[in-house]
Amino acid sequence: MDEVTLEMIKMLKTRTDIAREIGDVKKNIGKAITDESREDNLREKVVALSKEINLDEEIATKFFNFLLNESIKVQSTNKQTHLSIFLKAKSLEQQGKKIIHMEVGEPDFLPPPIVKEALGEVYDKGFVKYGQAKGIPIFRETLAKYISEKFNVTNVTSENIIVSPGARFSIFTAITALLNPGDEIIVIEPAWPAYKDCALNSGIKIRTINTTLEDNWEPSIEKIRKMINSNTKMIVLNYPNNPTGKILPEKLQDEIVEVAKENDLYILSDEIYSEYKKTKWKSILCYNYEKSIVTQSFSKSHAMTGFRIGYAITDHVIVEKMAKLQALCLTNVSEPIQYTAMKALEADTSNNTNTVEDRLKILIKEAEEIGLDFVVPDGAMYLFARVNKEGFDGVEFANNTLDRGLAIAPGEGFGNYKDHIRISACQDEKTLTEGMNILREILSE
Repeated sequence: MDEVTLEMIKMLKTRTDIAREIGDVKKNIGKAITDESREDNLREKVVALSKEINLDEEIATKFFNFLLNESIKVQSTNKQTHLSIFLKAKSLEQQGKKIIHMEVGEPDFLPPPIVKEALGEVYDKGFVKYGQAKGIPIFRETLAKYISEKFNVTNVTSENIIVSPGARFSIFTAITALLNPGDEIIVIEPAWPAYKDCALNSGIKIRTINTTLEDNWEPSIEKIRKMINSNTKMIVLNYPNNPTGKILPEKLQDEIVEVAKENDLYILSDEIYSEYKKTKWKSILCYNYEKSIVTQSFSKSHAMTGFRIGYAITDHVIVEKMAKLQALCLTNVSEPIQYTAMKALEADTSNNTNTVEDRLKILIKEAEEIGLDFVVPDGAMYLFARVNKEGFDGVEFANNTLDRGLAIAPGEGFGNYKDHIRISACQDEKTLTEGMNILREILSE
């Protein structure tokens, strides 16, 4: 047994070294790290071999997924996303350089005035103590009522709510608490990178469904069906989408939910941009599926990015699992912030929605004049555009635009979209126009 184990470790070292060399080659030729078709071909061989040698298929494929994830880890160094560009931009600002921020989804307007009042009330009202990991009971009750009215659902109570320090943490706890190493999660790209990052951190194998501008960013239901196997446990949906602003046609979304039900999959639905929908949109809550987890946040709807406050709506059993992990990580979310967010629910944020929609119109007009390729977004606060220049590299371009005072997000951060950029509509009209003029000048050079 010892000899076999040590030999496996030696072979793992050899495989890791080869993976690192392959990663260097991929980087030099501009090839994506993951290759789903090649992985599928090898997965079929693993399954066939496991049958031939009478090894449990699930164990074999979980081990295979572990090896694939290790390859991804050694090949994923120095990957740049909207966040890395944002941090570089902040560093330049500290050095005195003016930067126009069109790389992150951070509204430039302030939270509702009631938030300022609430911050002054928390001391007198006593919301300054340790609390439940799931969140302050009165806040969860208020959220349940708010959700029921907003999304016209009748099955949501406080027991279906867990408050988190931002929707990102709800995504992390859902993936980490519900899935095990070697399990698989399906992510539809382009996608916010946090889904993949959280999964990889937990030893979960990410399977990606790539969508294209030509297909209107709509995933193939056939590809989703084909990708599901005994290790598949969850599918991630994010509509309105970051970065494309896409909202799925209702029929297609219905089909995806039905496939998830048929295969007993969790549906993790990130709906934080629902406040910024421009066309018909349907929350996953409306399907009344007990294995769905919907995440929401105050960051976009109420411009409370720095408050770090969000929540998830799901079955009470799932809430308990997520709460155990959340208690382990942070005890409870800050009570003063929870109270402030509860009061923020009383505010009318429709003007925020109108403001972002008007700004998106400016981006659309400017982008059309520049000659960028894109699908007009159905919602959210971004324009995801392809740059039609031979050899265009979004990462290199985003770093170069920083030198000219403009921060934009490279498409590579959202999947295999090297020739795309994401532009955020989170600045005033004058600033957006100035930023697009810089973009126009650079692209014309």
